[in-house]
Amino acid sequence: MKILFLTHYYTPEGNAPASRVSALAERWVKAGHEVTVLTGFPNVPDGVVYEGYRNRWKQVEEIKGVRVVRVWTFLAPNKGTARRILNYLSYMFRATLCGLLMKRPDVMIATSPQFFCGWAGVLLHAARRFPFLLEIRDIWPESIATVEAGVSAGILKVLGKMEKIMYHVADNIVTVGDGYVEKLVERGVPRDKIDVIMNGVDATMFYPREKNLKLLDRNGLSGKFVCSYIGTVGMACGLMVVVEAGELLRRMGRDDIRLVVVGDGASREALEREARERGLTNVVMVGRRPKQEMPDWVASSDVNLIHLRKTDLFATVMPSKIFESAGCGRPMIIGVGGFAEKLVLDAQAGIAMEPENAKELVGALVRLADDHALGARLGQNAHDYIAKIHNRNQQALDYLAVLRKAIKQ
Repeated sequence: MKILFLTHYYTPEGNAPASRVSALAERWVKAGHEVTVLTGFPNVPDGVVYEGYRNRWKQVEEIKGVRVVRVWTFLAPNKGTARRILNYLSYMFRATLCGLLMKRPDVMIATSPQFFCGWAGVLLHAARRFPFLLEIRDIWPESIATVEAGVSAGILKVLGKMEKIMYHVADNIVTVGDGYVEKLVERGVPRDKIDVIMNGVDATMFYPREKNLKLLDRNGLSGKFVCSYIGTVGMACGLMVVVEAGELLRRMGRDDIRLVVVGDGASREALEREARERGLTNVVMVGRRPKQEMPDWVASSDVNLIHLRKTDLFATVMPSKIFESAGCGRPMIIGVGGFAEKLVLDAQAGIAMEPENAKELVGALVRLADDHALGARLGQNAHDYIAKIHNRNQQALDYLAVLRKAIKQ
């Protein structure tokens, strides 16, 4: 097949959508398919183009057999509202214009969010009529309202109407978890139009290994029980709970436990400031690190925190962090309700906490820090019953079957 994949993010960016798309595209190329990715220039999360790139009108490169077409976008850091909307809109217009002039694919995928990446797919489908598969990894605009991103009610109403058009126009819809299916059906999408392709672990990167003692020592973590949150530090993550848990641990005199945040995003500065003002030495803000360092962070942590704000919408999501922790054989504290919590608990791979509940987070931390055998057992279960089942290789094969179905319709 000739596959065109529209995505706002792509490697060398290291966030979850970039990792998912690059893992799929590279495996499809190895299976003998031609894959073109239409994306922007790497700049997440600071809105600054990565070294070796320049935000030009268009650039074509090849990465691991994948043809990557990069187009100019209005750059913006991963915070604020107006500039980010301009960033999303500029991608939509440039991707649509570029797609109009490209060789016709057998099938096109557009992944959302970002929302306007999905709409680039809508516009290209209207103009060129090739099969269009829409991938939904988050429900917009509902998620915007949930995190109180400062978007007016009028704009949200318009986006809501655009959302329904997008679902209607797509020939097929792929979601990353069963929870999204319910949300889409509520919006009038026929159930037989939806397929679920879960996230999975890339076993070439995330696999059981010994702790990186040099990494821990460089960050003042040697000899400590380490709980890490690793990923985007955004408004949806609800990570003030980490600071509040650090405060409770200090009062308890549990200096053996460290809470580590590895990553960057709109909420990082506020978290750092709050931890600094409280004088918390047990909350360590590492900041953004290279993508290739992430597996060592996951594997060097005694437990990994998976957390989002407490809201009904987020009970539908399936964070990719679950699969990365499972791949490294590490236990989890799961602060995401619904389907994600059920996956972790059914596998006996971690301990659940109520989202944004610092007391429950501390309770789980103390329990694991005082019972290393429990952590080892949960970590082994995570690897055996999550990582071995949900992996990128199987995900890529399942996705190809959905693409073939879309072409035949």
